[in-house]
Amino acid sequence: MAGCAARAPPGSEARLSLATFLLGASVLALPLLTRAGLQGRTGLALYVAGPNALLLLLYRPPRYQIAIRACFLGFVFGCGVLLSFSQSSWNHFGWYMCSLSLFHYSEYLVTAVNNPKSLSLDSFLLNHSLEYTVAALSSWIEFTLENIFWPELKQITWISAMGLLMVVFGECLRKAAMFTAGSNFNHVVQNEKSETHTLVTSGVYAWFRHPSYVGWFYWSIGTQVMLCNPICGVSYALTVWRFFRDRTEEEEISLIHFFGEEYLEYKKRVPTGLPFIKGVKVEL
Repeated sequence: MAGCAARAPPGSEARLSLATFLLGASVLALPLLTRAGLQGRTGLALYVAGPNALLLLLYRPPRYQIAIRACFLGFVFGCGVLLSFSQSSWNHFGWYMCSLSLFHYSEYLVTAVNNPKSLSLDSFLLNHSLEYTVAALSSWIEFTLENIFWPELKQITWISAMGLLMVVFGECLRKAAMFTAGSNFNHVVQNEKSETHTLVTSGVYAWFRHPSYVGWFYWSIGTQVMLCNPICGVSYALTVWRFFRDRTEEEEISLIHFFGEEYLEYKKRVPTGLPFIKGVKVEL
């Protein structure tokens, strides 16, 4: 993938992913087709099979692999919008679908624009980890079961709205961090300093040492507040706190190795931004 991406024209992956994301999101037109006489299930089947067949005709690997992922995320986003405006107890799950699909797609898009040298299919973060997948599945199961047995729990709009605000804040902060860091941002903690690696202390990095982690922290918890998932809400908070505590310490060891006293001075001035996490301890 890295070799193919290097030979592709600059920005081609970004344009390809955006076009196919919008293709998937065109499922928003399904209500119009339904009013025109097309049955809902038939129309949905066409929106699942049609774009996939089109992409198979237009692209070959690895571009097809990019296109099908972006198209799928666009489809999830479009379905989420439709569900959000439905008169059912699932409308807040529609908010969640939009948030989840936009998060994963924008991770790829911003990387393609901002740091194309590190771009790969993994930039979608769809295969982040087994733990991430289990956590997502658990939240879907909790929402479904509670929606069946206690549907009124899923209609506390002010709580869902608070979760949505957390998601928007977290997403905006993370993407601002990615844009500010530029080519210094990578989804994988770097153990070796590249020639272009510099210490970024401006923009959102003047507020927090790890703004991308702060954004993801509040985004992930916000998704569960949005879903009114009490069990996953608590478990997410504990799990992501532990994850980012360990991740922050791991990254700061590398940063101290890369930048020495410059990073130590920055570390004294600026907090991590994560609650009750101070980063790696430095013995004097």
